[in-house]
Amino acid sequence: MVAVGQMKDGARRSRLRLSSVTIHRIVAVIVILALWEGAGASGLFFRGVIPSTLLIVRALFRLFGDAAFYTHFSVTLFEILVGFVIGTSVGAVAGLILGINRYTGEVLEPLVHYLAPTPKVVFLPVLLIMFGIGVGSKISLGAISCFFPMALSVAAGVGTINPMFLRVGQSLNLPLSQRVWKIYVPALVPALATGFRLSFGIATVGCLMSEIKLSNFGLGYAAMQAYNRFDIPTMLAILLVIFALAGIGNFCIGRLVRLPGPDNRRATALPPR
Repeated sequence: MVAVGQMKDGARRSRLRLSSVTIHRIVAVIVILALWEGAGASGLFFRGVIPSTLLIVRALFRLFGDAAFYTHFSVTLFEILVGFVIGTSVGAVAGLILGINRYTGEVLEPLVHYLAPTPKVVFLPVLLIMFGIGVGSKISLGAISCFFPMALSVAAGVGTINPMFLRVGQSLNLPLSQRVWKIYVPALVPALATGFRLSFGIATVGCLMSEIKLSNFGLGYAAMQAYNRFDIPTMLAILLVIFALAGIGNFCIGRLVRLPGPDNRRATALPPR
């Protein structure tokens, strides 16, 4: 009975904490909106630079009623997803190779570390020459952007695997393919989760940057067209759609790897079966 009472008290405190956090989040959103409206009405900025929230909402509904918006949205979504899949797949394999093969890691991992912080947009002129201004150059830039965080995350994760698991695999004479699927992959779930989340955001930025620079379709192109018309509400509405796309993608990735949100401070690797 005492244990049941303690469990009920714990659940009650958890619900109270959750409701408190939700209230504070709502208050934070209200404060941000109030600051936005105050900045727009202050006269400190040029007229129309900070439109009211109502104008942005109206522009958002106009976008949803425009067939061209769905064309731009589908193009950007396709570029991000394909670039994300290619970049994370190649990056995960590269990270495994760097982590498993000690000599290869010593030779190549410093090079990957040095190249990772480089702005990937510097590759865009070469990609435009190779693939043109179509979706190929955007997908390529997204894939390159995804490669580095995934490779580094997986390579670092391999170093944290319990050596006992590796010794068990060696004692059972498991081939490399079985060691990868039964030992490395289950133990690398936290590293993969980190790599996926970082890569999706970076892929989004890479594809949108390439659309802004030179493109005929995509949300980045549509945002720049609104900017050129000084249609700031529409431009901000498109940016809200991009933020929502990135947030939904991050949420889905978290659910996929069973790390659903920022409250998960730690993930525990599962031992091989």
